[in-house]
Parts: sequence; structure tokens; C-alpha cells
Amino acid sequence: MKEFNFMGCIEIKELLGKKANDEQKLLELIEDVPIDSIYYHTHSYFLRHFYISGPYTNDFANWAAIQARDRVLGEKLAFVSPSGNKTLEDIRAELIDVIDHHISVSRSVNFVTRGQPFYFMKSRIIEVPTGLVVSDIKEFTAALREVDASAIYNHVFEARLRDRLGRSDFSIWIEDVVGSKGLAEKIETLDSYMYSLEALRGRLLDLCEKEIS
Repeated sequence: MKEFNFMGCIEIKELLGKKANDEQKLLELIEDVPIDSIYYHTHSYFLRHFYISGPYTNDFANWAAIQARDRVLGEKLAFVSPSGNKTLEDIRAELIDVIDHHISVSRSVNFVTRGQPFYFMKSRIIEVPTGLVVSDIKEFTAALREVDASAIYNHVFEARLRDRLGRSDFSIWIEDVVGSKGLAEKIETLDSYMYSLEALRGRLLDLCEKEIS
């Protein structure tokens, strides 16, 4: 049986030297920045928040609601989720549409007065070994309970984008190697973007433990 090697990850961050002090500038820069920056501020938001699963699940929504003090726009941007089979360009287009429509309807642009500007960043993900290698579902469940949360991000969030299969490493291994198609399908039905990494760990453990029992 092919073993599953849990790989964690680290994020190498880079400031782009671009910032927005108002919603119109935010819109213009979202249109212009490299696609890696869209990834950083949406997908990898979850890598930086192991425990928090708040109402604003990307950096754009958080900035609009907290720094620009536009809670309405923040809530609209919070609905822009990387879930499903969206490409990064799909996400960029959705962000642009939401902000553009909001500005058009409200006929005003919120400026940052006391808050912080939005600083655009980009990043790349580098895999790092955890030392945890398993060969069956019982060992997998035990390892999942203790592995660093970055491995959950790597094998669920990053894997779906990296391999462009729309599936996590976990579900692929469980179906193809362990032979449990039912468990694999249950894992794929979880909307991972609805949870913090630690909350997602708990949901995955529940599914695996039910499979074992």
C-alpha cells in the first residue's frame, strides 16, 4: 500500500510596494496586481488563521469593514470565496465586480482616515516534511490529530489549486489507496472555506473516526 507522507508548508511573503487608501484605489490595484497577490489575500488567508473563522474570510473584506469602516462592502466581499472550481482569475473578476457595483450604487468612496492602508502582498508556498508517514486509515487518523495545521492547509487548500484536480490529497489517497470512496466523497463535500484550519481538522477527524468505527 502506498504510504501517505504528511507535508506541512511555510509561506514566503513579499510586499509589492502598492497600497490603497480608499475603495477606488483598491479596485484599481486588484485589477493590476500579479495573480499571486490575489492568492495571498484570499486562499492563503486561511493559512494565517489557524483558529479564527470570522465573518470576513479574506483580507479585502477585513480591510473594507475594519479599516475603511465600510461594513456593507466588507460583508459583500466576504461572500467572495475561493471554494468550488474557481480559478484565481475568477476570484479577481468577482472582487472587481463586487467593489465596482458597490461604488456605483452607493455613489461614494470610503477613505481610510484613522485606519491602515491596504498593503498588497504576494507569497509562495514551500512544502516542509513533518516526519509523519502513514499506511492505513487508523494511522492516518492518529497523525491527523497531531500534525501541524499547515499540513492540513497544504493537503486540502493548496493541493486543490496546485494539481488543478479540485480535490484534496487526503481524499485522493483515501479513495485510490485505502479504497474508501465513501469517506473520500464525504471529505470532498466539506466546504473547507467555512472553517478555520483547526475547526476543519475537527471535522476531518469526526469523519475518519466514524469510518474506523
